[in-house]
Amino acid sequence: MFYRYHESPIGRLFISGDASGLQQLLMDVERHSWRVGDDWKLAAKELDAVCQQLDEYFAGRRKRFELRLAPQGTHFQQSVWHALQSIPYGQTSYYSRLAEQLGNPKAVRAVGTANGANPISVIIPCHRVIGRDGSLTGYAGGLQRKAQLLALEGASFPEQALLSL
Repeated sequence: MFYRYHESPIGRLFISGDASGLQQLLMDVERHSWRVGDDWKLAAKELDAVCQQLDEYFAGRRKRFELRLAPQGTHFQQSVWHALQSIPYGQTSYYSRLAEQLGNPKAVRAVGTANGANPISVIIPCHRVIGRDGSLTGYAGGLQRKAQLLALEGASFPEQALLSL
């Protein structure tokens, strides 16, 4: 496993992956600790494509990531993370809509929990999920970052959602 840190407009990011693909992209305030395994190696060029695509995204030149992803999670989490990737750049969705998309409309809370466990933030766009009323619901990186990412993408959400930040 390789890892590195990357500076971005939303703060320092922790990135890790191996030959199977990118496994983590975590922000500095996430509740998940940045765990570096004893056998992990500081990346030389191994994660350069990830950093390059992130820089392009933050500069407004990339709307879709083209990376091999290998997030670790349960089958249900994987299905939610896959569904998140279908939310287009600059658009938002709701937990209930994702649950319906997965064929289980009663799984709204489980979808929310899986969304919160997303280990590859930004690239798997969990920030694009908002409350049905347009509110900026929870985000592991903080609501300010969520608003920043949505604004970068030009997504519309009610102005009152920003008043609580």
